[in-house]
Amino acid sequence: MSKLRLGVNVDHVATVRNARGVPYPDPMRACEIALAAGADGITMHLREDRRHIVDDDIERMAQWKKLPLNMEMAATDEMVEIATRVKPHAVCLVPEKRQEVTTEGGIDAAGLHNQLVPIVRRLSDMGARVSMFIDPDMRQIEASKSLGAPVVELCTGAYCEAVIAEDEKLVAKHLEAARQSAAAATRLGLEVHAGHGLTYDNVKPIAAIPEIRELNIGHFLIGEAIFVGLEASIKRMRALMDEARA
Repeated sequence: MSKLRLGVNVDHVATVRNARGVPYPDPMRACEIALAAGADGITMHLREDRRHIVDDDIERMAQWKKLPLNMEMAATDEMVEIATRVKPHAVCLVPEKRQEVTTEGGIDAAGLHNQLVPIVRRLSDMGARVSMFIDPDMRQIEASKSLGAPVVELCTGAYCEAVIAEDEKLVAKHLEAARQSAAAATRLGLEVHAGHGLTYDNVKPIAAIPEIRELNIGHFLIGEAIFVGLEASIKRMRALMDEARA
């Protein structure tokens, strides 16, 4: 079974920084630590309201180049222009609502198909690996394939919420949906990633799905870093992923 890549999302380092309007903690320092801890990439979500990552963070990360940048963004003209300028390694298209606390489920690749076609084409033409952040659903997988995006990232939020609720039937349902979706997407020639809400307690069943090539994890790692440090937090997650893959 192939090694599972870990993308570390550093958004919430910026959340802490922005709470006081000071230059620290710096997300780029978190990127350096993630590199030392064995991360394979960095994820940053530049939101319309700039609640955590800001334009300068994206620009500095794009110039850093020690790890590939996966830029999460809404499918808007503003974000496409920014991505075209900074040229990240990868772009993940996500739904975005100003009033939400965090991303709530996947983008509707099927319902927004015609709107997304020129965006996916433009991002691909400028050299970015485009992924669609979608719910584990065959209709969304097929739409992502039709759009020409080479990657789908399966939203694991519902699965993680079921684990927290200790609802075994719901956990099994969402885990099976992830398994089936990963297999179906792979059959269509898509690379499969996953993320949202993953922790030490719930990561192994997702990491064990053989078709999944990459996990993107952020909020939990930054929260755990308060107690053990960011390097230790990432190394522990890396170890659990490797154990699940063995």
